[in-house]
Amino acid sequence: MSLIEEMPLWRRPGYLIRRLNQLHYALFFEECGKEITPVQYGLLTILSSTSDSDQISIANRLGIDRTNVADVLRRLVTAGLVRRERSKTDRRAMIAMITPEGEKLLERMHPAMVRAQERILEGLSPDERTVFIDLLIRLLAANNEHGRAALKLEKPED
Repeated sequence: MSLIEEMPLWRRPGYLIRRLNQLHYALFFEECGKEITPVQYGLLTILSSTSDSDQISIANRLGIDRTNVADVLRRLVTAGLVRRERSKTDRRAMIAMITPEGEKLLERMHPAMVRAQERILEGLSPDERTVFIDLLIRLLAANNEHGRAALKLEKPED
């Protein structure tokens, strides 16, 4: 019998990862309110750090499929946090840009987002937090090809 087969449900990696994701959402909403979702916050963060991004590059950086990116963008455009226009270099592509309202929202929500991230790691020492995050990145890198949308993992800064 394998190690996984011997484990009760609540000790299996998939169960624990799903449960941690649920807790992440709960803590995000508790700290940040329900104005936007964690995925919307992530998309705004990407747009804030780039001059303009197309749907494919956003999908690659968020690790979600293009259809979901289109839906998230539509909601953010409706909320006035993002605007879209045709690419100057590829007329078929639509480029997304964060609006001044989106930048203000990110700035206002940043302390709450940091609190949510810190709260999810509360039970770990600073060294354990670093190891935990490094292990999560290793697991993502090792399994990235199996997801519906591959995440383009950025090289860590040394």
